[in-house]
Amino acid sequence: MDYTINVNGRLMDLSEPQVMGILNVTPDSFYAASRKQTEQEIAERASQIVAEGGTIIDAGACSTRPGFEEISEAEEMDRLRFGLGVVRREQPDCMISVDTFRPDVARMAVEEFGVGIVNDVSEGNARMFRMVSRLRVPYILMSQQPTMRKMLLSLAEKVQQLRDLGAKDIILDPGFGFGKTLDENYQIMGELEKLQVMGLPILVGVSRKSMIYKLLGFTPNESLNGTTVLNTIALMKGASILRVHDVKEAVECCKTIWKVKSEKFSTAQR
Repeated sequence: MDYTINVNGRLMDLSEPQVMGILNVTPDSFYAASRKQTEQEIAERASQIVAEGGTIIDAGACSTRPGFEEISEAEEMDRLRFGLGVVRREQPDCMISVDTFRPDVARMAVEEFGVGIVNDVSEGNARMFRMVSRLRVPYILMSQQPTMRKMLLSLAEKVQQLRDLGAKDIILDPGFGFGKTLDENYQIMGELEKLQVMGLPILVGVSRKSMIYKLLGFTPNESLNGTTVLNTIALMKGASILRVHDVKEAVECCKTIWKVKSEKFSTAQR
């Protein structure tokens, strides 16, 4: 399905899949290689995401890995102010999303740094819904529901709440790794195409997660191949955005799948 979202007054066409590169301004994200804290590390990571073909930089300052220690809102803001300042200096034209479950952190990122997308892993709440509707930015709504049926029911209710508040651009994230067992993660992946009934773009974030390395008996460091396999499946089932650590490989995956789908459509039209 063809979608466009309005990011800072620019239309992003999601008919061709896009890649969101992860920038963790944290000392404790589950994948150690993704942790960027110094000015140089952040600058290099932002430039790497863009150079490798990523169209969105997703900046997060509070880890949400299993068993994470929640930092204060003030510390999350301080980390983001530092990181987003560097990103804006190095890549002033890049689209940026902020990975946060706190409404006031989202507001700060949008109002102070022109962040264009709010990526919320909390399943959303009334306060966050009111905030993103007021800010008028695209909102990534994640689900922690363990089955596709429960997910669709929950998302339908929350999307309606957002619509009632005036929200325009909503992106759905099935929440791989959140509130689901290993088997439930794969069951959701197997039924991912059913989310298209919502008529909204889908973001998939499986990059190096435990659903891969626990299944295969690896570590996050060894999970790139498994990530690419699941990204390929997600794209074939309708994903519009891939959220990843490894941007180059994901971009190659998107281009390849897009070519297959384009040729299939072209053949059908003949």
